[in-house]
Parts: sequence; C-alpha cells; structure tokens
Amino acid sequence: MSDTPVIKKRFIAGAVCPACSAADTIKMWSVDDVPHRECVACGFSDTLDAQGNSVPSELPTRVSKPAPKRADPKIVPVQFFPNPKLKKPE
Repeated sequence: MSDTPVIKKRFIAGAVCPACSAADTIKMWSVDDVPHRECVACGFSDTLDAQGNSVPSELPTRVSKPAPKRADPKIVPVQFFPNPKLKKPE
C-alpha cells in the first residue's frame, strides 16, 4: 500500500457556495491544520484562516506584477550613424 495519508473530505450541510450560490455543494478538508473548501457544482475553491474567513489571493496591482523577462543576450541594439554623403547643402 502507499504511505500517503488519506485526506478525509466532508460535505457541509446548509453551506452555500460564495461563487454560484448553490446550497449543499461545499466539501471541506484540512491539510496541515489549514482548512480548505471547494464547491462541487462550479469548482470554486479557497483556503480559510483560523477564524473561518476566506484568505484572498493577492490582487494584481502595479506593485505585484511579475518581473519583466530578461533580454535575449543574442539580440543586440542597432546603432545608426549619419551618412555624411547625404548631408543637405546649406
């Protein structure tokens, strides 16, 4: 048999999904004493804190944007030099 622990999931009677408002479709389980919940109707899932409040994921802001990709070292900028033969007569 496998050595992985069995996670016991249970349905919560009377619970309403915060996303689709379906009743009796929420299942809950704990991993390392951190409660998780998931709606079997719409697939909504989140993690709860010690008080039972939903832990929001980080909202995308200007501060939390991922770092820009580094430039490809094979690509080099092109520098243009003025052609003295094309100089306009004054």
